[in-house]
Amino acid sequence: MNLNKKKKLAERTFGIGKSRIVFVDSRLEDIKEAITKQDIRDLYKDGAIIIKEKIGRKKIIKKRNRSTGNIRKKIKKRKKDYVILTRKLRRYILDMKKQGKISNVNLKDIRKKIRNKTFKNKMQLREQIEGVKNRGYVK
Repeated sequence: MNLNKKKKLAERTFGIGKSRIVFVDSRLEDIKEAITKQDIRDLYKDGAIIIKEKIGRKKIIKKRNRSTGNIRKKIKKRKKDYVILTRKLRRYILDMKKQGKISNVNLKDIRKKIRNKTFKNKMQLREQIEGVKNRGYVK
């Protein structure tokens, strides 16, 4: 008795491979009469069709290695770096104000830029102040 068509129908019904489907020999006549997917499902419930468990090893979950572009610093570290830089730059502009190199208006403007992380280091701040001087905004 050739039951390849019934096996294909069972494959489509359960969404599994042909090798996992087993027909019980004593119920072959019932399986032969099955026409629809619902018939196959009913036979599975009755125990005429058996589905084998998956064989082989389970899939190994690999740990992803981040590329250099995706590595981020921890939040505490970033905040700590921000606080250190901000304090350093604010101290520097206060010294400049005491020396009379920066006016009050420019002081406020530069403080806003420091808060917004416009400057990455003290050198950039110094260049910005010198650029403003050359344009005639500073005393």
